[in-house]
Amino acid sequence: MDQELGDELERLTALGLRRELRRWVGPHGPHIELGGRRMASFSSNNYLGLAGHLALSDAAARALAETGLGAAASRLIAGNHAEHEAVEVELAGFHRTQAALLFNSGFQANVGVIPALVGRGDLVLSDRLNHASLIDGCRLSRAAVEVYPHVDLAVLERILAARRPAARRALVVTESVFSMDGDRAPLDALADVCARHDAWLMVDEAHAVASLGPGGRGIAAELGVEPDVLVGTLGKAFGTFGAYVAGSQILRQLLIHRARSFVFTTALPPAIAAASRASVALVSGPEGDRLRATLARHMERFASGLRAAGLLAPGAGRSPIFPILLGDERRTMSAASQLAERGIHVQGIRPPTVPRNTSRLRIALTAAHAADDIDQLLDALEALRLA
Repeated sequence: MDQELGDELERLTALGLRRELRRWVGPHGPHIELGGRRMASFSSNNYLGLAGHLALSDAAARALAETGLGAAASRLIAGNHAEHEAVEVELAGFHRTQAALLFNSGFQANVGVIPALVGRGDLVLSDRLNHASLIDGCRLSRAAVEVYPHVDLAVLERILAARRPAARRALVVTESVFSMDGDRAPLDALADVCARHDAWLMVDEAHAVASLGPGGRGIAAELGVEPDVLVGTLGKAFGTFGAYVAGSQILRQLLIHRARSFVFTTALPPAIAAASRASVALVSGPEGDRLRATLARHMERFASGLRAAGLLAPGAGRSPIFPILLGDERRTMSAASQLAERGIHVQGIRPPTVPRNTSRLRIALTAAHAADDIDQLLDALEALRLA
């Protein structure tokens, strides 16, 4: 086995696709110690800078002293704690939905929810640039899956018109902010298409909740859209860990019965749920507003600098995610290495995370960055002459 797997790793090396784990120490913030060097970090999804916030760690510590560490069982067996239910109530209130249900990660949410809702005889339509967890959820459902070109609503509507009549159910699945491109889905227009063709709309707001939209409630709230299924993550802008689905009470009850990634896994530690409660309170209050305003200023500053340098990708600038498209894998990793030499950590993204020939630097801004950090990054990118 090792011989065959070693050969496969060598092929990845030859293609410029070999990956290595790098160790960071200390709390995650705008500057981290990575590989023994202190660097400005532009690769995390810690959009509001809350991962190291004392209010979250204090809430976790208090709950840890009261509840211990592990939940010890799945929630349907013996692992359902008051902290889990409390944060679900607060998340439902945050999104103004009837109910919410915790999952252990965004990946587990997506691979659990889609197969719980659709199966053989049903139709799923998925944006071409959806996250791997959504892609895998579609595959696991055993429904007929149609992948439509990125945000191409005309093609989506043609597929629905042709195939919806023969399907028992139809589900349209999209991210609101696409994780590798930073652009937004036209959720209002998508909702209209779904309404015309009796299709359900599932929106993954992982890269929008807490950091974008009114009160941090995401792009759907910004556009006045109420998706049938809303997925959010706690491990990005909320700064903790886990994920959730927000929607109707009936949806929650169905998922408790049918979402295998919920049913057959040990529950999140109650202390993590307690930290998430603290984060929801912070995000929905004045400090959340202040942090989102700071992040918006950083986004505008960086977008202006990239535009002047000829590096602003189409659709970028309306989220904290900015891709610098370079195409070639080796050129991408060389650029990342040169930035590291200048004390800046930006991750190079290669296939299979993104389509072939679209390798890129993925830059993510946070509210914890200073204006000087943004300018340092712009100066470094300009020096690399990537345009």
